[in-house]
Amino acid sequence: MTRTVVVTDSTACLAPGVAEARGITVIPLQVVIGAHVYDEGTEGASPEAVAAALKAFTPVSTSRPNPAAVLEVYRELAEAGAEQIVSVHLSADMSGTYESCQLAARQAPVPVTTVDSRQVGAATGYAALAAQDVVDAGGDAEAAAAAARARSAASRSLFYVDTLEYLRRGGRIGAAAAVLGGALSVKPLLEIRDGRVASLEKVRTANRALARLEDLLVQAAGSTPVDICIAHLANPSRAEALTTRLTERLADNLEGREVHCTEVGAVLGAHVGPGMLAGVLAPRL
Repeated sequence: MTRTVVVTDSTACLAPGVAEARGITVIPLQVVIGAHVYDEGTEGASPEAVAAALKAFTPVSTSRPNPAAVLEVYRELAEAGAEQIVSVHLSADMSGTYESCQLAARQAPVPVTTVDSRQVGAATGYAALAAQDVVDAGGDAEAAAAAARARSAASRSLFYVDTLEYLRRGGRIGAAAAVLGGALSVKPLLEIRDGRVASLEKVRTANRALARLEDLLVQAAGSTPVDICIAHLANPSRAEALTTRLTERLADNLEGREVHCTEVGAVLGAHVGPGMLAGVLAPRL
């Protein structure tokens, strides 16, 4: 049997230990806080550090892994016995990470199938897990990549932000630019649509926005078995409350699985700002 290895990036919000337990390799993106550059996931690039820097108006930016660094990961995996690699990453419209992986794949010593999830955060993570499920069942790289694409396409990523200012600064606001004229005075609900940030609804208060976010996730689930992740930046109480309510309302859909609640990583956090709350719903295909 050909040994296939799944790779993703640090924005995928995989729970601590999950990537290692499933055999998924994670490539870090970089966070620049002031004059210091850190790999995401290291102590200096924690979500707490990014939230504190944003609140203090310290310059924060992010950068993709360079192709040489990605190629080194692919080479190390090949040396360790990988014969095929499936590399699943956040939307190419949101980051140059996918492009770096494509460039590295051309020089890799084994075949690399790159997957643009057209998603960000946990939806990318669920796509990588779907690929790993296929690999664990004996499937090849083509089948694993197809599973990743199918699950990411079926997933919904909805989120609330206190302000669009951080998305505007980072140039990631995309289709949501239409709500900027006066939108800073309302509480926007956004979604990832075709790989970009898009406006979903405008709500007058935070409480109404979060209640609406909950209802939209329940509607999206329908009667389908799903996995759900609630992610936040410096907003733990609201994230935990939403997790509790969704656990109750979607008990049948979850089939005994837990709603995963986590703080979003430093890279995504840099673009959404403190107070962000996201719900990612991934049907189990």
